[in-house]
Amino acid sequence: MPPPCCGYLSQYTHHHLVAFLLTFFSYVLLHASRKTFSNVKVSISAQWTPSVRNGSAPAFSPGETWEDNHLFEDEKQATLFLGALDSIFLFSYAVGLYLSGVIGDRVNLRYVLCFGLCGSAAVEFVFGTLTEWLHIYNIYLYCGLWVVNGLLQSAVWPCVVAVMGNWFGKTGRGFVFGLWSACASVGNILGAFLASSVLKYGYEYAFLVTSVVQFAGGVVVFFGLLTSPKEVGLSSDSETGLSAVETDSDSHRPLMSDEDDDVEAEVYDRQCPSIQQQDEPPAEIPRAIGFCQAFCLPGVLPYSLAYACLKLVNYSFFFWLPFYLSNNYGWKEAEADRLSVWYDVGGIIGGTVQGLISDLMGKRAPVLAVSLALAMGALVGYSNSPNDKVINSALLATTGFFIGGPSNMISSAISADLGRQDALRGSQEALATVTGIVDGTGSIGAAFGQYLVSLIESRLGWMCVFYFFVVMTAGSIVFITPLLLNEVRAMWRDRQALRRQL
Repeated sequence: MPPPCCGYLSQYTHHHLVAFLLTFFSYVLLHASRKTFSNVKVSISAQWTPSVRNGSAPAFSPGETWEDNHLFEDEKQATLFLGALDSIFLFSYAVGLYLSGVIGDRVNLRYVLCFGLCGSAAVEFVFGTLTEWLHIYNIYLYCGLWVVNGLLQSAVWPCVVAVMGNWFGKTGRGFVFGLWSACASVGNILGAFLASSVLKYGYEYAFLVTSVVQFAGGVVVFFGLLTSPKEVGLSSDSETGLSAVETDSDSHRPLMSDEDDDVEAEVYDRQCPSIQQQDEPPAEIPRAIGFCQAFCLPGVLPYSLAYACLKLVNYSFFFWLPFYLSNNYGWKEAEADRLSVWYDVGGIIGGTVQGLISDLMGKRAPVLAVSLALAMGALVGYSNSPNDKVINSALLATTGFFIGGPSNMISSAISADLGRQDALRGSQEALATVTGIVDGTGSIGAAFGQYLVSLIESRLGWMCVFYFFVVMTAGSIVFITPLLLNEVRAMWRDRQALRRQL
C-alpha cells in the first residue's frame, strides 16, 4: 500500500486541477477589478472636487471647465459619497447573493458564473472609464451602475464554491479550501499592482485594464470549466465522493480509496460500462433545497451572523486601507496601494494554515475563536503603528493573518461543510444556496460598516474606527460561541471514550 501522502494525492485528477485553477482565477479577476475602486479613491475624490483657483486660472481655464466635474464642495463630502457607494455596492451584492445562490442550485453553474463575470466587467468599464472619457459626472448614474455591479458580482462566489464542493470532498477540505480561498487576496494584490501601474495615466485606465482582463477571463471560463465530475463521466469513487455526485452518505469519505479491491472495481467499471449501467439502479435526481430550509440548517445562522461582523472588518480594510495609508501617513497613492497588499499576504497564509490546523483537529470553531481573539490584539497594535513602512507592513500582515484567515475559512470551507451536512440527506442541491446565505449576510454587515467607517472617521478620527473593528471582532466570537462549546464538548467526549478503550 502506498504511503498516506501518496494516497491523499492520488485522489485528484487533472480535472480537479483544472476546476481548482479556473474557479480560483475567476474570483482573482473579480476581486482585482473590485480592488481597483478602493485603490483609486484618492484620484476619484480629487477629480470630483474643485481645484483651488489662482490668479492665472481665468486666463486659460474659464469657470465651466473646472465646474463640469464639480460634484462636491470639498474632499470630506466626496469621501462620504465614496463610503456610500461602498455601502450601495455591498447592499446590492448581499441581495444578489441570496438570489444567485438559489439560482445556482437550479441553473447550470457555468452560465451563471460567466454572466456575472462578463456583465460586471462591462459595468465597471462604463463606471470608471467611459464616464471619464465622455466627461459624464452624475451622482445618480454612479449609484445606479454600482447597484447593477453588485448584483452581477454576487453571481460569482456561490457558483465557484459550489463547483469546488462538487469536485472536492470533505477529506482535506480545510486545507484545499484554505489554499483556494486565497483567490480574493491574490485578486487584491493583482488589482493593486495593475492600478498602481497605470494610475499615472489616469484612474480611468485602471478600470479599463481590469475590466478587459475580467471579461476575457469570463470567456475562458465559459469554454473551459466543468462544473461537476459527471460532465466527464467519472464515477463517485474516482471523482470526489461528495454527496452532490451520487449520495450524501459519501460526504465524509476520502476522495479515492487505496484498497486493492476498490481499484479493481474501478478498472472493471471502466472496461465494462454497459454491464455497470445494467446492474446499477438509475441515480436519483438531486432536488434543490428551499431558501428558508437552508437558513434553518444547523450552524448556518450563527456562522452567518459571525461572518457579518467579520466581513465588516475585512472589507473595511479592503475598501479603505490605501485611502487610510495615504491620508494618515502622507504616503503617495501608488506607494499606499503597494503597501496594502501585505494585509492580503497575511490573509493568504492565515487561511491556508488555519484550514490545515482545522483539518488536523477535525473541528473549525476552536481555530476560529483563537484566531479572532488574537485579531483583537493585532488591531490595537496596528492602530498604533509608527510612520515606518517596514513596521507597518509587518503589523499589517499579522492583522491580515488573524482577520483574513478566519474570513476565508467561513466563506469557503465552512460554507461547504454547511452545504454538505447530514441534515441534507435526500435534498442534495444546497451548497450554492447556503453559500449565498452566509456570504449575503456577511455582505449586509459589511454594507452597514462601510458607511459607518466613513462617518466615524470624519467625526471622531481613525483611532475610533479601529476600536469599532475590535468590537465587531468580539461580536464574531460571541456568535460562534455556542458552536465552539459544542465542538469542545464533542472533543472531550471523544477523548474520554479513547481513554476508556485504552
